[in-house]
Amino acid sequence: MHNTTAVLIELGAIILALGLLGRIAGRVGFSPIPLYLLAGLAFGHGGMLPMQASEEFTATGAEIGVILLLLLLGLEYSASELVTNLKTQYPSGAVDFVLNAVPGAVAALVLGWGPVAAVALAGVTWISSSGVIAKVLGDLGRLGNRETPVVLGVLVIEDLAMAVYLPILTALLAGVSLAGGAVTLLISLGTVGAVLYLALRHGRLISRAVSSDSAETLLLVVLGLTLVVAGLAQELQVSAAVGAFLVGIALSGEVAEGASSLLTPLRDLFAAVFFVFFGLSTNPADIPPVLVPALLLAAVTALTKVATGWYAAHRAGLRGAGRWRAGGTLVARGEFSIVIAGLAVGVEPRIGPLATAYVLILVVIGPLTARFTEPLARRLTRGPRKAAPATATTPAESTHANA
Repeated sequence: MHNTTAVLIELGAIILALGLLGRIAGRVGFSPIPLYLLAGLAFGHGGMLPMQASEEFTATGAEIGVILLLLLLGLEYSASELVTNLKTQYPSGAVDFVLNAVPGAVAALVLGWGPVAAVALAGVTWISSSGVIAKVLGDLGRLGNRETPVVLGVLVIEDLAMAVYLPILTALLAGVSLAGGAVTLLISLGTVGAVLYLALRHGRLISRAVSSDSAETLLLVVLGLTLVVAGLAQELQVSAAVGAFLVGIALSGEVAEGASSLLTPLRDLFAAVFFVFFGLSTNPADIPPVLVPALLLAAVTALTKVATGWYAAHRAGLRGAGRWRAGGTLVARGEFSIVIAGLAVGVEPRIGPLATAYVLILVVIGPLTARFTEPLARRLTRGPRKAAPATATTPAESTHANA
């Protein structure tokens, strides 16, 4: 079969399957993300029916999916709101780091993998999946909830922290000198700072330059600008997802609303491709040997993420329901964890399968905790109903009780 024909058939089969899975998930009122991941496992390397012809295209589509998820998330908020969140949520970011990075580092040391692998596994367990969480928030209709800015504040701090963490990890893995690592770190921080400055000071000018009465032109300009900025950010050791998010917050008003409505269908398509590709790139045979440590690590860090979200929402003045929703929403790990593990496999090959199993567990559990943590907590904390007294009361006693 001609390669182009095989690519078209495989892509068509993947997209059709995604549509059917999404329809099934919609019928039962459930997020389709776990179904997308399981489909990827079934048809990836070592699966029932491996698909190879469209693998390169799917990988590129997956990267675009993450970029679009973060762009649409950024369009929901202005630059001033982002800065306010950073100012108010930085203690939550510190708590997030301690509660969720330490278990990964300890696990690597207990397994005897050494200090560099400990730094890598700490990153795997620390960073929540912005892509998965953005999709879950949209699926559950929570983008307008009071706890959502709190969740986004924690995610943004994590994403921006990657501008510091990834250069440090890369330098450790490569054995780069302290001076070389410092230069890379300064470039990363300078890039993030410059984009934030432009968004804050000149956001209106950027929106005016991008604005167009033609829906086609607006779509092309915003998408093209986002991909260019994401690519440059990636080249400068800053996450492409962070670059896309910053483009989103730089746009405001009618431009942001118009771009959001135009890009939403594209986001849904490529986001689904991202989750499928994540499954496609995992060999199911590598998972069983590391399943027990991955399950233990997932259980511990799921609880610590719930605690992180609860603390962050508590600091923001939210009541109990919002605190539990924020905590449950932050559980999922995903794209950053896989990137970090991919960098570290040269130093410790066993970190790859462990990280894959860990992320698969939490990326499936994440949508469930986002949906059910709050009602479960409400049920567990609800006190038992007091039984009515068995003895009858006299009219006088009844009058006294009702007074």
